[in-house]
Amino acid sequence: MNNKITELFNIKYPIIQAGMVWNSGWKLASASSNAGILGLIGAGSMYPDILREHIRKCKQATLKPFGVNVPLLYPNIDEIMNIIVEEGVRIVFTSAGNPNTWTKWLQDKGIIVVHVVSSLKFALKSKEAGVNAIVAEGFEAGGHNGREETTTFTLIPMIKEKIHIPIIAAGGIASGKAMLASMILGADGVQIGSRFVASEESSAHINFKNKVIEAKDGDTLLTLKELAPVRLLKNKFLNDILELYKSNPSKQDLIDLLGRARAKRGMFEGDLEDGELEIGQITGLINKIQPASKIIKEIISEFNFEKNNLKGTMF
Repeated sequence: MNNKITELFNIKYPIIQAGMVWNSGWKLASASSNAGILGLIGAGSMYPDILREHIRKCKQATLKPFGVNVPLLYPNIDEIMNIIVEEGVRIVFTSAGNPNTWTKWLQDKGIIVVHVVSSLKFALKSKEAGVNAIVAEGFEAGGHNGREETTTFTLIPMIKEKIHIPIIAAGGIASGKAMLASMILGADGVQIGSRFVASEESSAHINFKNKVIEAKDGDTLLTLKELAPVRLLKNKFLNDILELYKSNPSKQDLIDLLGRARAKRGMFEGDLEDGELEIGQITGLINKIQPASKIIKEIISEFNFEKNNLKGTMF
């Protein structure tokens, strides 16, 4: 399955395992890469020394390409970027910030740079910054999101019409069918997050994984748009947010309620009541915890089956 994405990253299948906070450590990234896709380590929930450790362990666990996802608003961003260069990481996905800040600096050191966007406006800015590819993420996605509330299948053709660098679709994709549909709309590959939360190698707490596979249609909500829009599973913490909104809260009121380490408490430590549980809408279709390799095998098998079914089909 050769295309722009497989050639760019030197991988077998045009799939990226998303670099999610509190989920995407070296075990998941290396397992994903070993299965033929691009595994990403999520730097957003790691102190610099922890990230260095995960990169080194990932290099020991796989000889395949892998990368690091870095939120550009990370407080120790200079140190993080220097570690990435020192440890020989060749692929970096950036998000939540201005791609102009680091793209050329990383590329001058031989690193492939991909930026995550949620709108055509920011896709065009990323292209101007010189990124090698973009991830176009619809608001179905879990975790932090764009303010535009544009769906993946609306966003992809809009961007494809204006941009000719490789496009990776993200948000609401967890199956071969969705992968095929994304590529028909113009994507060159897909990034998948929520499905890999429910992988054996994910570093998420088992309580969170079980909550993900039990969730149904309508069990997530996009909230906290005044701070940074985030899609969460419904629980006591989300109910507390909704209750606070009834009193027309200030931005500081929301910050005070959020507090510190809510995401760690929920996803990593397994507090299903007061923790922040970030997951995408597609959680309603995820019903089992599997090894990453089996997830990938199922997605590719379904993709090929559906693609072959389309051949000769009359519409």
